[in-house]
Amino acid sequence: MSGERIDLALIGGTGLYRLAALEDVRTLEGGTIYGEPSGPVRIGRFAGATVAFLARHGEGHSLPPHKVNYRANLRRLKDLGATRVLAQNTVGGITAAWAPQVLGCPDQLIDYTWGRVSTICEEADTEVLHVDFTEPYTPALRASVLAAAATAGVAVVDGGCYAATQGPRLETRAEIARLRRDGCDLVGMTGMPEAALARELGLDYACLAVVANWAAGCGDGAEITLDEVLANVEAASAALPALLAALLRRPEIISVG
Repeated sequence: MSGERIDLALIGGTGLYRLAALEDVRTLEGGTIYGEPSGPVRIGRFAGATVAFLARHGEGHSLPPHKVNYRANLRRLKDLGATRVLAQNTVGGITAAWAPQVLGCPDQLIDYTWGRVSTICEEADTEVLHVDFTEPYTPALRASVLAAAATAGVAVVDGGCYAATQGPRLETRAEIARLRRDGCDLVGMTGMPEAALARELGLDYACLAVVANWAAGCGDGAEITLDEVLANVEAASAALPALLAALLRRPEIISVG
C-alpha cells in the first residue's frame, strides 16, 4: 500500500491508455489477492490533487473485455488508497442523445455479459455479500462529475442506460434493436462486472462514457471502422483534462482523508 491519500482513481478504456496531464508520475507495479491487474498504476499530481491511473485493457491494449481482471484492477486501486473511481468507458451510441464524440454520465445499466468472474464472493469461505445495486453508479460521485462538467463548460449527457455486452465483437443490428427495446441508450463491453465489483469493494464509482461510434443500425448505418472509433475518442477526450481539473477542485473530492 502507498500510505497516501489518492483523491481520484481513473480507469482508462479504449483509446485512453495514459493521462498526459499527470505530473511527478510514479509507477507502481504489484499484484493482489485476485491476481495481477491490467498493468502498472501511474500515480501523480494533477490540478493540485493526487490521481491514480490504470489502463483497463493494458497500456498496449492487449486485453479484450472478457479477459480483463476487473477484480484485480479495483482491488489494486483500493489497496493503494483509492476510495473513489471514475471509469472511462468507450461506447457505441444507440439513442439520439448519444451521438459520436459525445461525453455522458449514465445512471443505469443492464448486464448482458456471461462467463466473467463477477463478484468477490467467488472463493471458498468468502463472506457472501448481497449489495444494494439499485443505483449502480454512486449518485454523489455522478453529481460531482456533472457539476464539474458544468463549471468547465464541457457538455455531458446526464443519465442513460448502459448495456454491457460480452465482446470483443461488435453487436448485430438485431442485437442493438433489442437493446433499444430494453431501454438502453449506449452499449459497451466493460461496464460490468466493474461497477458491481466496485460496490462490493466499497468504492465510490461512476462512469464517464465516450461515444466512439453509432451502434449497429443506428445513425447513418455506415460500417464501423477502427479509424473512426479512435478519431472520435480522441476528439471527445480533448475535453477530459478540463473536466477532470474542475472535478479535482471540488471540495467534496479534495477534502477526503
